[in-house]
Order: sequence, then C-alpha cells, then structure tokens
Amino acid sequence: MRIGPYQLDNNVICAPMAGVTDFTFRELCRRFGAGLAVSEMMSSNPLVWQSEKSLKRMTHADESGLRSVQIAGADPEQMADAARFNVEHGAQIIDINMGCPAKKVNKKLAGSALLQYPDLVEQIIQAVVGAVDVPVTLKIRTGWDPEHKNGVQIARIAEDNGIQALAVHGRTKACMYKGEAEYDTIRAIKRAVAIPVVANGDIDNVQKARFVLDYTGADAIMIGRAAQGRPWIFREVVHYLATGQELPPPALQEVKEILLEHVRGLHQLYGDVLGPRVARKHVGWYLAEQDSAGLFRSEFNGIEDASVQLDALNLYFEQLAAT
Repeated sequence: MRIGPYQLDNNVICAPMAGVTDFTFRELCRRFGAGLAVSEMMSSNPLVWQSEKSLKRMTHADESGLRSVQIAGADPEQMADAARFNVEHGAQIIDINMGCPAKKVNKKLAGSALLQYPDLVEQIIQAVVGAVDVPVTLKIRTGWDPEHKNGVQIARIAEDNGIQALAVHGRTKACMYKGEAEYDTIRAIKRAVAIPVVANGDIDNVQKARFVLDYTGADAIMIGRAAQGRPWIFREVVHYLATGQELPPPALQEVKEILLEHVRGLHQLYGDVLGPRVARKHVGWYLAEQDSAGLFRSEFNGIEDASVQLDALNLYFEQLAAT
C-alpha cells in the first residue's frame, strides 16, 4: 500500500490511540511488524502545544519509521496551522481525526462530531491539504449514528479534495465502542473511491484480519485496542496474511522482556514522576490474562518509584515461572 510517495512495508497499521500510541509504543509496534504506526492525536489549539503532554506527543525526529501525526480540531485555519507546525517538527504524513467519539473531543465539534457537517469537513480537508506538501490522510467513522451513515459521502469529499488514504472505523459516533463493528459500510466506501481505504474496528486476531481484508476489499487493516498489552499482534497478523500459518504466542520470557522494555521506555519518555503513572495501564493490559483477578495490578498501581516498578515486575515474572 502506498500513501503518496511512501510505500509501506505491509498493509497492517497501528491505529492512533490517545494516551496510548506515544513514541515508546509506536517503536514497539513497528519493531513487531506494523507497516505504519500513527501518533496519538494532537489538538490543533496552539494554546496547548507547549503543555508537557503535547510536547511528548510531538516527539517525531528520533522515530525509526514513517512519521504519521494525527491532528484534531474543528477550525480549518487552526488545523492548517497545526499541520504546518507538525511538518516543521518532523511529520511526514498528516492524519486528520474525524473518528474519535470521546465527549471531550466531540463537544468542541472535533473528532467524529464533524461527520454531521460535510461542508465543514470539506473546508478542513481543503485547508490542511493546502497547507502542507506532505500526504494528508483522514480517519472517520461510518457516520454519526446508525440512521445517518454518511461514510460514502465523506469518503468522496475526501478523495475530491486531496486526501491520499482513508481509514474507516466500522462504527458510528453514537456507537462509541459498543456492540460489534460492521464492515458493510467500509466495503461500500472502498467501492466508491479510488484512494486507499483502511479497515478498522474489532480486528483482534489473525483470522479476523484476513476476513476483514477479504470482505471489505480494503487495501489495509488498522489494529487499535487489540494491540494494547500485545504489540506482537502485528508480527502474528503480518505472518498469517503472508503465509496462512499461525505463529505460536510469545513465551513468558519474551513477554517479560517486552514489558520491561516498554516500561523502561515510558520511564525515559515521561520521567521518574509521570513515567510510572503512565506505565500502570500498560502493565494492566499486558498481564490481563496472567493476573485476571487484578491482585498484582492493585499492588503495582501503588508503586510511585520507577526502579521499584521494575523490581516488582521482575519478581512477579520469577514467581510466575516458578509455578
């Protein structure tokens, strides 16, 4: 799959997830085979660009792969400025967020709330595409509620105004993350436009990845929540799509090594105070199966010190290996 001048290594993409797909997470996902890892969304409001959170999100220069940065907002001029700002700071692709269903985003008319206003969608796309010389992509949902699935209309607006790839989550804004993703709308969108279409939503195993690609005809798939605590899912899916064979799950020792690397990376990225706090949710995801009762997670969440977190994880895995 190509996005403008860029040829991806494969058609399995890591979805942008706010508070998750930071520099450390993206590097892990790329190492395990993701053909592209999109950054967590950045607000187009320049007043927040100098906040600690935003500065962490704008760490692009040291990335090992193609740098795709997602921006969110509802004002065309601000979105254009945000696109330019991120390109100046190393972004090679700008991705526009019109898929986030979160209330705090939608109440500002950003994210998937924009799908209610096709004219504004067009204005934002025109402004961003016109502002930068790098490819601009778009992420949407199928519509704003099940009675108003206008994904095909939005896709055509996107194609007509220079969007070079379109990711579609198979739910409406109103559906949030409830129920099951539907792929009929994604299939209809793929048939309606010539630009690359990426299918997203509920792709959590290798068989589902194959099914979604075949059913929708999409050019690529995008994996989000299923990669939380499981970055090796990209290795599994890429291998299965290429060979039809399933890889065995990682051994406990490999999970330990990956988790420790991830936690150390978070400590380094966010510092000794914020790093341990950010690490908590990731550790919970990694150990959801082993620590199903949440006993270790409860203990781990009380640890404030970075080195003590690493010691606790080492001890936990030693005890797991001994059982």
